[in-house]
Amino acid sequence: MLKIGSIVTRKKYGNDILFKVTKIEKDKVYLKGIELRLFADAKKEDLIECNSCKKKQINDKLRNLDTNKYFFIPGVVLHIDTDEEYLNRCLEYYKNQNVKSYGYFYEPNEFKNKIILLLEKHKPNILVITGHDAYYKEKNIYKNSKYYIETVSEARKKYKKHEDLIIVAGACQSDYEGLIAAGSTYASSPNHINVHALDPAIIACYMALLDKTKTVNIEEVLSKTEYGSAGFGGIITNGMLLEGYPRKDKNWT
Repeated sequence: MLKIGSIVTRKKYGNDILFKVTKIEKDKVYLKGIELRLFADAKKEDLIECNSCKKKQINDKLRNLDTNKYFFIPGVVLHIDTDEEYLNRCLEYYKNQNVKSYGYFYEPNEFKNKIILLLEKHKPNILVITGHDAYYKEKNIYKNSKYYIETVSEARKKYKKHEDLIIVAGACQSDYEGLIAAGSTYASSPNHINVHALDPAIIACYMALLDKTKTVNIEEVLSKTEYGSAGFGGIITNGMLLEGYPRKDKNWT
């Protein structure tokens, strides 16, 4: 029986995306993407329950570090999100990659007023600004992109250079050009498509584990995300990993 928390797919769209039921009002069912940062609604008769389906696990290590001789200090991530559930998945991913992170969730219109205090508190070198968004092609407007753009612009007042702060910004169908122009290092979405819940975290971890002396292979980092350059694009910079020698404590990162 269909209920809050049920996992479903939509027959109308070929059962292509897994959703969780968040609210039911008579014949209308409100949905939230399991893997994609996507909200939707559908009629009950269009839904197929799939409670045995599981979300995709992404636990592959992005880089194996030679910890026999060298010690490493990865970049530090500050992640702000509009969705607590997606945020927690990203924080778990950072932990699995041995990347230090701090996470907060707010309403999108709160981001701008929170960002400077959070930057001063945690002093990250990678900032992730994400949540939910949508592009309404008929009106050529975005649901939440302006809040992400304002927050990027505010962060750039404090950290003007990409070498000092890498910013990964945007969500499903966000204003890619606007985010890049505001100062994002990576942004979604060049093709106005949906993005995976972990895509911003994957990019952040890749840059956190890339040596400061090395320039990113941008095609390689984007290939780690679900939809590649259709979902994210960015600016070529160096990484944020510090590498040192000799290694004394074997339990060191």
